[in-house]
Amino acid sequence: MDLLHNTVQPYDWGSRTLLPELMGIPPTGAPQAELWMGAHPAAPSRLSRGEALAPLDRIVAEDPEGELGAVTLRRFGPRLPFLVKLLAADAPLSVQVHPDLAQAQAGFARENALGVPLGAVHRNYRDDQHKPEMIVALTPFRGLCGFRDPEDCAALLDSLRVPALRPYAETLRTVPEPQALSRVFRAFLRPPEELLGAVARALAVAATGSAGAHIAAYDRIAQAYPGDPGLLSSLMLRYVELSPGEALFLGAGVPHAYLSGLGVEIMASSDNVLRCGLTSKHVDAEELIRIVRFDAPPTRVLSPREEGEGEEVYPAPVDDFRLSRYLLRAGDPWRCVTLDAPQIVLCTAGAMSLSSSKENVDIGPGQAVYVPAGAEAGLEGAGMAFRATTGTAERLG
Repeated sequence: MDLLHNTVQPYDWGSRTLLPELMGIPPTGAPQAELWMGAHPAAPSRLSRGEALAPLDRIVAEDPEGELGAVTLRRFGPRLPFLVKLLAADAPLSVQVHPDLAQAQAGFARENALGVPLGAVHRNYRDDQHKPEMIVALTPFRGLCGFRDPEDCAALLDSLRVPALRPYAETLRTVPEPQALSRVFRAFLRPPEELLGAVARALAVAATGSAGAHIAAYDRIAQAYPGDPGLLSSLMLRYVELSPGEALFLGAGVPHAYLSGLGVEIMASSDNVLRCGLTSKHVDAEELIRIVRFDAPPTRVLSPREEGEGEEVYPAPVDDFRLSRYLLRAGDPWRCVTLDAPQIVLCTAGAMSLSSSKENVDIGPGQAVYVPAGAEAGLEGAGMAFRATTGTAERLG
């Protein structure tokens, strides 16, 4: 077992206070958007093996079966298949989608063949992996996720009383789904500047009334990204509020944009993101259109289910990752967390201890421990912890 030393990503949409408040450290004054925990080569966690800190991706590469276990190695190859993050948003993230595995492999190979450097800002595919993901709220969390029902979307456009939106609302009402969503979404990716301005003004007026939290959210987007075409595409996405402990799972091709709040995020270990607006990063609307699913079913708000021994699991239809939660009180029995797969255990509240007959690692909020496959380990303490592993993991002992 090893305490992880992790990298904070200072993306401009990040909160300046949420991560410092969780971890009990002074804020730096700069945005602190994501704390990465895993072995992704863009920002691998580091741990003590020998005299110096070593990156986790190198540790895994040097002994893949010892670190991952035979089942994980056979299923995913010599790499840690999941990535954990603490995500702290204070401004809207980009409207984005993630590819499925076949799309990621084809896109990665295509850009390699074109000679696009891996670090190029205009590169879409930075690896050959898909990126299903889940976010679990630690604070009230707001986001946009999946397409609205066409009739609901048409009603929203009508409510803004912008005459130039009427043809789009008519399309949504009269053309079969998902063709209606596709036609309007494509048109909204390149809207006239005057339409963007009119919609932004209409949202500002509506937000002063009693139109609801979703209108206030879209108005905040308009203020954060004036003149950005992503404003219109965001109107087509469902507004979602999560209470602490609730979660969303996002599969391939589902458009989304997180708006505000702090959460634990887990995903397949990939950095493939296609964006169409609300960002200073690379935008490729045409590639996003190839990837987005207009026929995806509505995304449901998830709650964890009890799995025994105090463990609550958030269901996800993938085997790249499995995320569970422990809510422990002082004096609760030692919880065995020994598995035949690699794990990352993250404390988000209170004080926890991972122990075995040979060692003991104490962690507080924002700290995490890496547990290699088969390592004897138990969890105790008082507070809240999340355990990340693969969906193929089996309990040992």
